[in-house]
Amino acid sequence: MRTRAALVAVTLITLAACSDGGDSAGTTPAPTSTSTPTTTPAPTTTEAPAPTPADADTLAAAQAALDAGGPGCDVLDTTRCLLPFPSNAYLVDGRVAFPAEHMPANASGVQVDPSEWNRNDGFSPNTPILTYVDGLDAEASKLPSWTDLEGSLADTATVVLVDADTGERVPLWAEPDTKAASDADRLLEVHPAVVLTGGHTYAVGMRGLITTDGTPVEPSAAFRIYRDALTTDLGGIEDRRADMENTFAALSTAGIERADLQLAWSFTVATDDNVTGRMLSIRDQALAVLGDAAPAFIVTEVTPNTDDNIALQIKGTYTVPNFLTGDGGPGNSFFYGDGVTPAGDELPVQNGTLQAPFQCNISVATMNGTEPAHLVEYGHGLLGDEGEINAGNVRAMSNEHNAVYCATKWAGMSEDDVGNAVTTLGDFTNFDTMADRLQQGVLNQIVLGRLMTQPEGLASLQEFHRADGSPLIDTTHLYYDGNSQGGIMGTMLAAVSPDLERAVLGVTGINYSVLLSRSVDFETYEAIFKPAYPNDLDRVLILSMVQMLWDRGEGAGYVQHIDIPVLMHVAFGDWQVSELTAMIAARAVGATIHRPVTEPGRSGEVEPGWGLDTTTYPSTGSALVIWDSGSDPIPFENIPPSTSRDSHEDPRADATVREQKAAFLFEGTLIDVCDAKACKAAARD
Repeated sequence: MRTRAALVAVTLITLAACSDGGDSAGTTPAPTSTSTPTTTPAPTTTEAPAPTPADADTLAAAQAALDAGGPGCDVLDTTRCLLPFPSNAYLVDGRVAFPAEHMPANASGVQVDPSEWNRNDGFSPNTPILTYVDGLDAEASKLPSWTDLEGSLADTATVVLVDADTGERVPLWAEPDTKAASDADRLLEVHPAVVLTGGHTYAVGMRGLITTDGTPVEPSAAFRIYRDALTTDLGGIEDRRADMENTFAALSTAGIERADLQLAWSFTVATDDNVTGRMLSIRDQALAVLGDAAPAFIVTEVTPNTDDNIALQIKGTYTVPNFLTGDGGPGNSFFYGDGVTPAGDELPVQNGTLQAPFQCNISVATMNGTEPAHLVEYGHGLLGDEGEINAGNVRAMSNEHNAVYCATKWAGMSEDDVGNAVTTLGDFTNFDTMADRLQQGVLNQIVLGRLMTQPEGLASLQEFHRADGSPLIDTTHLYYDGNSQGGIMGTMLAAVSPDLERAVLGVTGINYSVLLSRSVDFETYEAIFKPAYPNDLDRVLILSMVQMLWDRGEGAGYVQHIDIPVLMHVAFGDWQVSELTAMIAARAVGATIHRPVTEPGRSGEVEPGWGLDTTTYPSTGSALVIWDSGSDPIPFENIPPSTSRDSHEDPRADATVREQKAAFLFEGTLIDVCDAKACKAAARD
């Protein structure tokens, strides 16, 4: 990282010369700050102040902060070790180094084992940014809101994030944890509104924060030592000095005055290879073995005329290389070889094979028609199964648009994985088993695609031919359609599948660390999570940490690598998958958005669809469409919607929406089915 190295050099020169290192790496003059000054006297320039010995009281307070956290903790926020999160204080020799003795513990006193986290070379590109600010008045502090992301880039924004490698500001929103029962456990959460760049370092800055008694938030003694260049003889303080100078330099480059800062720190994002390397490795290993052939498979059940829509239902199993321990079932993690405990960049190796289930439905329209049907791979919803292709909307899509849908289970988050999810909610050391099995699940989907398209696969069956011998399916193209969890995980599949040409991601989003607190679905699982980890602050911290592993096995770690056109259908007021997270995904993909996004007054955003260009029809690229079926807007806070009705299933149930999906998938063209107006879907009964 050339820019970061330059900042280090600047820092060393600054400390040696005791003069102008604070903004020497910047090229843009810093604007005059209008944020509220702190109560502690500080220099009024962006330049680093001349080093001055810290007074006895400041030294004593800094020593107390060091003692409060203990070895391996960040001195900047002593509320809890690992705060502020994420922080380069926990990055040692290019690896995350969470101290085992300070990891969160469950109600039984069992601490989370950081071993799998400490294999990372940085933090999540989708990370929440957390710190505790005592007595914070969120309204008086004018925290940037998701309703005005442009405002988060203003010169006067009170919470800022700067890419230290490019000097660019990052759009974000900041909010107190509304769910916390007491102010003592209420963290300030900062959410980047875009996917951060792998391998880059980011500087966080906070200024102009106000307490509930109307006074500016007082910086800690440890932070003042860094900000005001107060010298000490405390090794635990001085070891961090260069990193903090880099932080100030990055903020200064973006026009953020050092003197106004109440808190600042930096963190480095994990490299793309570190996040995606395991998935790409097991994919490439499996396909090298498979070659251009279909996997071995067995048909276990053929049922004609299951209802008025489905003429034939075919079920069976197919063989997939297994990269998990044991039989590859729930609770197993990646297999790295007998006796091998991974500690760094080790990659999984094959451990035999497993049998994955599949189901395909052939519609009445396809059976009675004359043209081969389009092949669509389907992704089911939360903790569901392949039988979701029996749902009315999927059967209708098949009949209306001559498509054969096939599905398998999303291993890792299917009905089979409920028990392991419950276990994990009680002890998050177990989370790697979910993240690893999700990656195996994506591999199962890729291999299903080969079963659907290769000549010796499904096309070799008599059931996939008409009585005259003509084929029922067109194996030359493969498409994807998924909803809810199928939309979230479909984002990952679209990035890594070598066979998919286009994908529809229904009621989709990314980044479970943002999704969960805003989803009504998670309330069920919180009934297990809360007793296991009864402290509100700990739960927010855990879910933020977990994103570092979840990136490996959900769309958030892969969305920026999608190179096929995707259509994102979003339900306005969705109770289950927040539209905020779909917007983050759309920005990462470079999607356009249908405008008008909503009718006037419906959206709480200053600029609905901020950061996305307007779709020009007809379009062949990626796009996002908001479908409004009359539900109330989502809350401003980090809580699930709970008023009016849940719109989550409305888009897929609407025939007009399916018409747009079919044109996008099968004709390669996104058409405007909304007559240049805000798009509306019928409210499902």
